[in-house]
Amino acid sequence: MDVMKTPAIRIHRKSPRLPAELAARFAGAPTGNVCDAMDRYGALDYEIHPLDPGTSLCGPALTVRTRPGDNLVLYKALEIAQPGDVLVIATYGFTATSTFGDLVALIASKKGLAGIVCDGLCRDAGGIRATGLPTFVRGTVPSSPGKDGPGEINGPICCGGVPVMPGDIVVGDEDGVVVVPARIAEVTARRLEAVKQKEAKMLAAIQAGEYMPQAVIEQLEAKGVQIVD
Repeated sequence: MDVMKTPAIRIHRKSPRLPAELAARFAGAPTGNVCDAMDRYGALDYEIHPLDPGTSLCGPALTVRTRPGDNLVLYKALEIAQPGDVLVIATYGFTATSTFGDLVALIASKKGLAGIVCDGLCRDAGGIRATGLPTFVRGTVPSSPGKDGPGEINGPICCGGVPVMPGDIVVGDEDGVVVVPARIAEVTARRLEAVKQKEAKMLAAIQAGEYMPQAVIEQLEAKGVQIVD
């Protein structure tokens, strides 16, 4: 290769990967609970939502940075992706054209990926839904992207205003997407269990007719309540 020529695609081969059993502890957890377990942090921009509201995803991030309006790098990412990965695509929030369509989603589905998260747009919405692949985007547009590059795989990205590193755990449902940094995944998983238990107790209390949680009562008393006739 000409040393003066910059390669179109850069791939970082050494990326951390959490044990599958650790990532599995987040599977099926509501994104709201995951956020609560991280002190309400980690949620991507609210505009990034599921193309099919009934879908959800959970898995390690395979990060992709692509030039706005281009998806050449996505095909290389799909080639090296492992089953269960979540393709997290950073386009700098580009919304003039789509970043991918049903063909990319079909390949991802065939390879057993857990889903796609993109801070841009997709197209071929019906075809993507038909693949059954959980897909989270800002929206749809008919126009297609080019294939020229450049792009980067398994590097640090920012998607939906949140930093994402390869191997971070990505959780998505009808409320949106949350990213759990790999470095705090273990402690977050433990805190998530505590959040689930707290939620279960609160739900049981409401079902029993106790509509005002004790913690809220104490907070109101501490802050003070003024009644004006």
